[in-house]
Amino acid sequence: MNPTVYLIPTVLSEDVLDPIPAYVLTAVLECSVFYVENERTARRYLKKLSRDIVIDDYKWIAIHKAEGAVLQQFTADLARGLVIGILSEAGCPGVADPGQRLVAAAQRAGVRVKPLSGPSSILLGLMASGMNGQLFRFDGYLPIEGEERPKAIRKLEADAQQTGCTHIFIETPYRNNALLAALLKHCSGTTRLCIARDITGAGESILTKTIAEWKKEVPDLHKIPTLFLLGEG
Repeated sequence: MNPTVYLIPTVLSEDVLDPIPAYVLTAVLECSVFYVENERTARRYLKKLSRDIVIDDYKWIAIHKAEGAVLQQFTADLARGLVIGILSEAGCPGVADPGQRLVAAAQRAGVRVKPLSGPSSILLGLMASGMNGQLFRFDGYLPIEGEERPKAIRKLEADAQQTGCTHIFIETPYRNNALLAALLKHCSGTTRLCIARDITGAGESILTKTIAEWKKEVPDLHKIPTLFLLGEG
C-alpha cells in the first residue's frame, strides 16, 4: 500500500460521537501507526469508535511539539510505505495543533494527505455566531502577562471595527474567567462578543451579545472549553 496520512478528527466533548462520520472508522482500520497528541485519550476514543479495534495492534507515537526525533520517526514511517493516522486532542488535526508539522513533512515528501471531516470548534463557533464568515482569523491564545493582554485585546477590537474581520481565540479553560473579565474591561460597550462553550456537548451554549449586554450578566466559564469571537459593533 502506498504511504498515506489520514488526518483523523476526534470529539470535542467526551462521549459525544455523533459529529464523527462513519468513514472515519474505515480510515482508522487502514492505519498501522498513530501519531497522537495524547496516547491515553486517543486509545480510549478509538475503542469507542469500535469495540472490535485491537488497540495494541497499532504503533503509538506521541507528537508533543513534533520535535526532531518525532519528525525523524515520522519520515521513516513514510519511507516504509505505512498508512499513518494523526489525531489531535480535540477536533481536527493540523488546525491549532502540533500535528501541522507532521503534515508539512508529509507534503514535502510528496505523500498523499487525506483530511477527514469532523467537528472543528473554530468553524462551528463561527457558523453559529452570526459574525462575519467572509473575513475571519484564528488568533490562538492571547498574552496573559501585564499590559500585553489589554494591548492585544485593543488591537483585535480596532481591527474588527476597521476591517469587519471576526477574531477568534481561546484560553486554557481554568483561565477563561480572567480572559472574559479583561474583554469586558477593555472593549467598547458596542463591540460584539460571542461566547461559545462546550461545543457539541450537553451544556453547549453559543451566544453573541454586545460587551454592554454581557456586563449585565457575566457567565461563569471556569474549566469549560470555550471559544471567544470578537466582532465589529
